[in-house]
Amino acid sequence: MRRMWPEEFNSILDGAEEVTLELPAVEHEDGTRSEAVSRKALKVRIPMEDYERIWPLAEMRYRLDGRMAGKAITLITTSPHYHRWHPADGGSVDNVSESGRHYTTKYIVVHFLLDDVRETAAA
Repeated sequence: MRRMWPEEFNSILDGAEEVTLELPAVEHEDGTRSEAVSRKALKVRIPMEDYERIWPLAEMRYRLDGRMAGKAITLITTSPHYHRWHPADGGSVDNVSESGRHYTTKYIVVHFLLDDVRETAAA
């Protein structure tokens, strides 16, 4: 099933930084060893309220369109393989509204696995 990333959340990806996640080789209890893995990802610092809105989309793969057409993303939240890249504290910023009221915006840093999903078509 091809799920498209909801358009209403496109702005969340605007400031995304493309990074590479490095997973080291792992020695298993049975003596086998898995190979080291490199995965492309998008790293995004977003307000906590936006994170709460996209939380239901976690761990599912979504295709992108626009400038990122041909790519798919998966929000990392609980996968033990990617524990180091689970959502992390992104700090906070104190602001003053136009009415003079002080408020704080909390941020969180999240990673989306990034895959190439271009498909070739028979001519």
